[in-house]
Amino acid sequence: MDRRKLLKLLAASALASAGRSLALQEADTSLTRSDAIFLDDIERCGCLYFAEQASPNTGQVLDRATWLNSTGALDPRRMASIAATGFGLSALCIAHKRRYQSRTKIVEQVRRTLQFHCNTLPHQHGFFCHFTDIETGQQFRNTEFSSIDTALLLCGVLTARAYFHRDEEIVHLATTIYERIDWPWMLNGEKTLSMGYRDGSFLKSRWNHYCELMMLYLLAIGSPTHPIDPACWDAWSRPIMRYSGFKYIGAADPLFVHQYSHAWFDFQNKRDRHADYFTNSVIATRAHQAFCLSLHKPYSLNYWGISASDSQHGYTAWGGPGVREPEKNASQGFGGIDGSVVPYATAGSLPFLPADCLRVQHWLRDTYGPKAWGRYGFCDVFHPDTNYYDPDVLGIDLGISVLMAENLRTGFVWETFAQNPEVTIAMQRAGFHKT
Repeated sequence: MDRRKLLKLLAASALASAGRSLALQEADTSLTRSDAIFLDDIERCGCLYFAEQASPNTGQVLDRATWLNSTGALDPRRMASIAATGFGLSALCIAHKRRYQSRTKIVEQVRRTLQFHCNTLPHQHGFFCHFTDIETGQQFRNTEFSSIDTALLLCGVLTARAYFHRDEEIVHLATTIYERIDWPWMLNGEKTLSMGYRDGSFLKSRWNHYCELMMLYLLAIGSPTHPIDPACWDAWSRPIMRYSGFKYIGAADPLFVHQYSHAWFDFQNKRDRHADYFTNSVIATRAHQAFCLSLHKPYSLNYWGISASDSQHGYTAWGGPGVREPEKNASQGFGGIDGSVVPYATAGSLPFLPADCLRVQHWLRDTYGPKAWGRYGFCDVFHPDTNYYDPDVLGIDLGISVLMAENLRTGFVWETFAQNPEVTIAMQRAGFHKT
């Protein structure tokens, strides 16, 4: 797309949404004062992570960092996450809007991040490595060039492009990053996208069933330079899950799969020929809540929510309701569920079940206080019965918490991201219409 035309479109879209933004800013009034203060705490603390745990040279964000006794210094571990950087770019827009940090420094960080990813970070046909060295950008431990993690970065890149649309350098860098991605290359001759590329070969695993993949396909379909056939939107399966009276599209996957695409793409009041995906996530979250409660102690209406996260025994893809009734396997649950709680599971579902998720968030902090809450907000996971409190926070888990808290309050991320003309084009090509 011609750069001048793009700048005009972004400016016009921002102007057209100004009135809606003013109305959305009043959405806080539907929350109690306590709710609004708490959500602001989640956002302020989470945004601080993306300011402090990013390289001052490259803008890349660490995959994880310690929160215990943290002074705000950059964690000595060197593994950056391309997905965390994407969440971080969106969080920086929130921090700028809410004046959490110096606006000048935020803009400088956004520019520096985009400059490095546009001009220096190695890529394959526009796709970046899942994990990289935070200072050099080199591939970390032979990790793959990841399609989904590049998409997560790109969601942040496009959020920044729309929010800072008056900054021609930011617009240019962001647009270059998006437009050079060769999406058909990642199809590798098929109708569904490969999960990645490593050592000269495409990974055999493909994005072929419903999960967090919606953003990946929409970004590819909407590309102005290397789009994929809109028919690819219908190529991935949408299995029907049934659990305890709930029926929804999903799989025996962690809860985050119903959250990630919704952090940027606003699926409210619209559907394609298959589903209303926002309502689907509401139902999936309800089913997840019911699943946790079915496991009984320690889970309760105040204490529920698990997803892929750290655990006492390493990183774990905590599952949820699947094709089997969990009561038949309640002793082990799915993913070895042991009574841990993952705070971002409910934070990431705030727009879907506001009252239920806010109740959990309040109760966890009120009950466990400084054991579980620190400089960057909640630790990644904890298990009070065993006195385990994760010493780390994870960038992607803080990221989904920050973005969904802001979306609940004002819809800011949804509205800002939608100002990118490619978003509207992609959803039209995929067959979305208003309900």
